[in-house]
Amino acid sequence: MNVAALVSGGKDSALALYRVLREGHSVKSLVTMIPQREDSWMFHYPNVRITDLFAEAARIPLVKAETAGIREEELEDLRKILGTLDVEGVVSGAISSEYQKTRIDRVCKELGLKSIAPLWHEEPVRLMQELIEVGFRAIITGVFALGFDEAWLGRRIETQTLRDLIELNRRYKVSVAGEGGEYETLVVDAPYFRKRIQVTKARIVWKGAAGYLLVEEAMLKEKT
Repeated sequence: MNVAALVSGGKDSALALYRVLREGHSVKSLVTMIPQREDSWMFHYPNVRITDLFAEAARIPLVKAETAGIREEELEDLRKILGTLDVEGVVSGAISSEYQKTRIDRVCKELGLKSIAPLWHEEPVRLMQELIEVGFRAIITGVFALGFDEAWLGRRIETQTLRDLIELNRRYKVSVAGEGGEYETLVVDAPYFRKRIQVTKARIVWKGAAGYLLVEEAMLKEKT
């Protein structure tokens, strides 16, 4: 099936893309929505512009569109961009967010497209283990929940990180996969990348008990 994949540069959309590529779907384009406000209900805000490098590393064309990020109105912006694509389905990285999935489903139905959510309702710990085992390299770029502190920013998702996330889940009910918006990530290497992304300049933006790692400069480097 010819599909488009919604990508933010984060781990969920990157893993969903990995799944559909393995299943043999033809990914004709990646689609990134760039919100103009931090509190978008549907789309990532910090570092979403890094998807230019993500797409180049994956060797898949990227289609980008800006959205005001206003609740419900941003769905119309998504519908407009998807309506220009010659595909049969749309891939998303939704895991358990009914808000996200039902709205993507609705947009797809309006356009006559199949909504594909390869990670939907899968066990979060197992998804995180898969991410680590198959060779993704993802770093935590935003933390927005009780239990996190500044030291989490820039931390790579690996086995010990997963153990600590499981502990935060036990203590504070934080979603291990961050599906409730508790944390955000940036994938800097993936099994389907031709090159890896190297962050060369970044700064921490911290506000009260939450914050994010703002990537100011990044580039593609040969994989070793």
